[in-house]
Amino acid sequence: MKELLRYTFLDNSIKSYLIVMGTLLLLFTVKRIISKYFAGILYKLFAQKGKTVLRQAFINLIIPSLELFLMIFVGFIAVDKLKFPSQFDFDVYHVTSKKITESLASGILIIVFIRLCLRVVDFIAMILEERANQTIDQTDNQLILFFKDFFKVLIVINGVLMVLHFSLHKDVGNLLTGLSIVGAAVALATRESLENLIASFIIFFDKPFTAGDTVKVHAFTGIVEKIGLRSTRIRTEDKTLLTVPNKQMVDSLIDNLSLRSHRKAVLQIDVNLSASAEQLKQLSAGIKDVLKQKETISTFHVFVSDTGKNAHTLTVDFLMPMPLDIYQFQALREEINLQLIDLLNKMNLSLAAASTDVVVSNK
Repeated sequence: MKELLRYTFLDNSIKSYLIVMGTLLLLFTVKRIISKYFAGILYKLFAQKGKTVLRQAFINLIIPSLELFLMIFVGFIAVDKLKFPSQFDFDVYHVTSKKITESLASGILIIVFIRLCLRVVDFIAMILEERANQTIDQTDNQLILFFKDFFKVLIVINGVLMVLHFSLHKDVGNLLTGLSIVGAAVALATRESLENLIASFIIFFDKPFTAGDTVKVHAFTGIVEKIGLRSTRIRTEDKTLLTVPNKQMVDSLIDNLSLRSHRKAVLQIDVNLSASAEQLKQLSAGIKDVLKQKETISTFHVFVSDTGKNAHTLTVDFLMPMPLDIYQFQALREEINLQLIDLLNKMNLSLAAASTDVVVSNK
């Protein structure tokens, strides 16, 4: 038996192969337990207790990548104890096969590690997003999405530099120096992209609007769906998706309709010139009575705003406090219009020939 264990194959004894295989087999057996243990520790650092369903979902997100990293990491350590077979030692463009193998191994390990880091970022973002959903302010949610993408970009860049340094044995310091010069030229070429990136920080910290707000910009009105690193996406009233560069969102005049305290409606009623001053007073009083009956109207004004050769004009404006969605507003406006038409009929007043309708504008 001892002779068999000492038998050398490809410059390594059978005993060495058995130790490596045993290590890998043991790791394969307990990798799930180890992964769950470390994922549980990571969860406790950020999550709250008592949320079993979310905890299981979060752990399932991180465990596959953690298992893969552990297998490759420990596997490379175990295999490193073996001698590189001289039978496989050859040169490729003055680079030995051993060096190529080591570079490939370190590159794979770095890529798997970067993949694990990206999943950890997703893991933390999901936990923080679950916390942010418990607050009314939706800014937290957007900040989480923004910084999740931001940190992912940084991790990928660091991963590329690590591959260049450890696998390709490049001097990253000199590379960064060269890249800084190139970066200056690229920065000039991509000035608009950098401006949009800076504008995104301004939007997040100045908070002129957040995801879910209804805004009016560039003659378009819609709901903000996402604030990204480069642009803001708005779902318009026609259900199209409008993408606006963040720089334009910062430089433009933005009307955040979600932050208004009231909805305002203005009506202009053109009454026939045959109506007397007393009838106009009665009509004005009747309109005021109609508006007083509406509990959702906080303030209103009714007055004769103009008279001339075509009509006597009564202007009616009223405010309704928020929150009041557009459909409730339109329903109330329709109800008021119908009551005013009924009031005109009861008073035997007709609209001027130049304006046969009650003209309504919404501000």
